[in-house]
Amino acid sequence: MNGNILIVDDDEDTAVLLRDSLRKRGFDVDAVTSGQSALEHLRTSPADVVVTDVQMAGLSGIELCQELRQRHPDLLPIVLTGQGGLETAIAAIRAGAYDFITKPVKVDALAISVGRAIEHLSLKREVKRLRSAADRDVPIDGIAGSSPAIRETIEMIRRVADSDATVLVTGESGTGKELVARALHNLSPRRDQPFVAVNCAAMPAPLLESELFGHVRGAFTDAKRSRAGLFVQAGSGTIFLDEIGEMPIEMQVKLLRVLQERKVRPVGGDEEVPFEARVVTATNRDLETEVEDKRFREDLFYRINVVAIPVPPLRSRAGDILLLAQYFLKRIAGRTNKPVQGISGPAARLLMDYDWPGNVRELENCMERAVALCRLDEVTVDDLPAKIQEHQSSKIVITTESPGELITLDEMERRYVRQVLNAVGGNKTHAARILGIDRRSLYRRLEEPRNDRKEEQKSDARPGDHHRAGSNPPAHPASPPASASGHHPGEME
Repeated sequence: MNGNILIVDDDEDTAVLLRDSLRKRGFDVDAVTSGQSALEHLRTSPADVVVTDVQMAGLSGIELCQELRQRHPDLLPIVLTGQGGLETAIAAIRAGAYDFITKPVKVDALAISVGRAIEHLSLKREVKRLRSAADRDVPIDGIAGSSPAIRETIEMIRRVADSDATVLVTGESGTGKELVARALHNLSPRRDQPFVAVNCAAMPAPLLESELFGHVRGAFTDAKRSRAGLFVQAGSGTIFLDEIGEMPIEMQVKLLRVLQERKVRPVGGDEEVPFEARVVTATNRDLETEVEDKRFREDLFYRINVVAIPVPPLRSRAGDILLLAQYFLKRIAGRTNKPVQGISGPAARLLMDYDWPGNVRELENCMERAVALCRLDEVTVDDLPAKIQEHQSSKIVITTESPGELITLDEMERRYVRQVLNAVGGNKTHAARILGIDRRSLYRRLEEPRNDRKEEQKSDARPGDHHRAGSNPPAHPASPPASASGHHPGEME
């Protein structure tokens, strides 16, 4: 790794001399003559190491180090100081400099310092790569399963965890949307910063605004002192806006501006305060339908839906039910010091057959109840809630040996569409995507067949069909039956 080096010195002759000397030693080097020029250069031409003089007109070397630490934290600055400038060197190190070289500069010493900086940078990147690889192999706390649906969700979490993009987590209540948000935080570089969660459905608009954006003293009756909102309290961590589909429309307008400007204005305040937190949102609603019905702002929807992570309902993860049940059982039994180790066969079959409308949360509550009631070393049928013991599967199986019970192709299609819609928790957008149709086609397929369509199907029977039944053909073809209006089916009215 030769590295990309940028020389910054307002003495053009010195800048050119250092550039040419380092180039001869195998480095890729550019040179500029001011701190501001360096910042502009780095926008289009990334560098690994910046070698800067301290005493420069305009932006000084110390100030440049401070700017680099904010804008390019992976870049390593090296400062050039005059003889006896120890205090300046210390200030530079505090400002983020990797090393300092005293003047007059010895090129060999500078080359050694630059080489060490590049080696340090290479090692730092390798550690980051190994840590990222290790994170991919670590199970995500609370999100377990091997079904294709949940594996796709876990893969998406790992792919976007390092990003700063706004994420929208979708899924039914109880599927574990907050677990996904916490996983995004815990697998990201923000893991050491706060994770702040707020339920947007739990507060009226004025209280929610104060909670999110903060308020100044005297903004309202009980505002006896100023208070920072959750966006600011989250620091450089993650703020999780749960049930954002329930947010009042007047708050949606204010949130949109906050996300666009990356600044919040406290209630009653005149100044806007910047925030650095990553924003993750979640909803159990179909926001595209909410947008169509004018209950959710379209511009806010696209602002929060940069990356979408759907969390599948438990009924579409049949292979994970017993795995999750055993996971909860082990954790709850360990916490309560009960010697429950497994689930009996009959109880396991009931767990597999149940539809789990409350999803993973309901399964966890079920296992907590079962462990509390269990008197043996395994959960039995008697330890399960009555609704699970008495449940009968509502799945429709279209198989029969009786011709009279067979259904039309339209009815089969309609039942399958309803089954897919039920499997995704009523999310019409998701269902249409799975079926490979648009939403309008989905609505049409859910409609009951019209009478004229039934009559049209009857008219499709060919006149010669009765020959094959063994009857004698009539002397003249029979006219099709007339409709109630006096017209024949298919005839224009």
